[in-house]
Amino acid sequence: MKALVLAVLLLAPETPVPPSPASTAPAPRIAVEPASFDFGRVVPQRTLQRQFSVRNFGSADLDVERVSTTCGCTAALLDDKVVKPGGSAALRVSFETRNYSGKVTRSVLIRSNDPAHPTVELKLQATVIPEPKK
Repeated sequence: MKALVLAVLLLAPETPVPPSPASTAPAPRIAVEPASFDFGRVVPQRTLQRQFSVRNFGSADLDVERVSTTCGCTAALLDDKVVKPGGSAALRVSFETRNYSGKVTRSVLIRSNDPAHPTVELKLQATVIPEPKK
């Protein structure tokens, strides 16, 4: 009987052991706060500005490789390209309403070394209405 139990134990498939948190490689984790912003009702020919926070919730440095926009009417400037774990960097965004009319949506794209989310999209929105006549 002992030989049978020993044989079963030796022939049984090895149960996989999940990796412990300590054995997981450190990685950055990006978040933009707020993730989107609505400027509301605005008039044409204005420059709107808003500051966002790029945060690193991970356990390794977050390297921001590129910040781009989907339109020449939008500009974005990041204070620091490297964000330490637990840290944040200011992202200043400006949006020109030009001669637009109606609902306008633009994006800021942030490319980083976050393995789970290499590109994060920040959405901006405004409703451009005609300026009231005087």
